[in-house]
Amino acid sequence: MNQTLIVAIIFGSLVLIPTIIGGTIVLSIRILKGGASRKDQAEDSRIIQEIYQGLSRMEARVEALETILLDREIKDSKNETP
Repeated sequence: MNQTLIVAIIFGSLVLIPTIIGGTIVLSIRILKGGASRKDQAEDSRIIQEIYQGLSRMEARVEALETILLDREIKDSKNETP
């Protein structure tokens, strides 16, 4: 169970850290530019949608990996008990 938690934390941070860094960069650029035009807003919306879709796919992968790890743990615990 500890291995699953560790993997979940690692993959969660792999998703969360780039998102926070990317958001910070986007906000910094927006502040330095002094606002956003309609074109910029459309581009930002498109990028945010791509990020959301990518994170959704990543979440599905993490859930699949967690399932695999849990299945292995269950299988190993059954093999250890006579």
